Amino acid sequence: MIEVTERDEVALITLARPAKLNALTSSMRRDLAAAVRGHGDGKGVKGIVVTGTGRAFSAGEDIHQAAGRSLVDEVASFHDMTRAVLETRVPVVAAVNGLAVGGAAEWTLCFDTRIGTPAAEYFLPENHIGLSVSNAASYLLPRLVGARALRLVLDSTRMSAQDALAAGLLDEIVAPEALLDAAIARVHHWTAPGTATAVHLGLLRPPTREVERAFEAETEAARLVEEAGIAQEGMTKFIDRTRRPRRGAPG
Repeated sequence: MIEVTERDEVALITLARPAKLNALTSSMRRDLAAAVRGHGDGKGVKGIVVTGTGRAFSAGEDIHQAAGRSLVDEVASFHDMTRAVLETRVPVVAAVNGLAVGGAAEWTLCFDTRIGTPAAEYFLPENHIGLSVSNAASYLLPRLVGARALRLVLDSTRMSAQDALAAGLLDEIVAPEALLDAAIARVHHWTAPGTATAVHLGLLRPPTREVERAFEAETEAARLVEEAGIAQEGMTKFIDRTRRPRRGAPG
């Protein structure tokens, strides 16, 4: 589920599935892309802020739903979320309130800035689940963090807010109660009267041709891990782990 509201001339898109750590179902991914496109033309709002509810920004793909589905199709819906952000004519800000995992963490890489709280974490677990990255992360992650991108992916790295800030994944850390105000203030600062922000978004955002090239390569990578069977095996193992009773719990 997502919620879309407006505050101070900014569209606020909230991932609102806290019981599942805002894990993204296929319908949520379609809704997110549509919500971004619906507010991205610059005619109704000055910018867009995306955040989560509870202790996570988003746990990424809902693997329980994705198991047994076409991984290529799943990756395509993540790609369209990224495409939607890069098509906007307004600033798009990630307000990372907590844990950001996998495809959700990768989605924020295309945002114009990422503001987190001390509870924010970035976790890229795909490699050790037998999955491949998406959202043009193969291009956008090195663009942000340089040569360390390969190790972050291969190690399935989980980074604290401070480590993410040092690496360039976060641009700023603020107190939890100030997160949305800071994100909205950033939009207003960038879109003050007389600014040429729309032009500079077009000039400085990742080039469309490079992003689309990354989409193609990542789609092929998804096909390869799917055909090899490691994707389904990894998702099955992940689901089995989440279903095991915790130590001391009944059953």
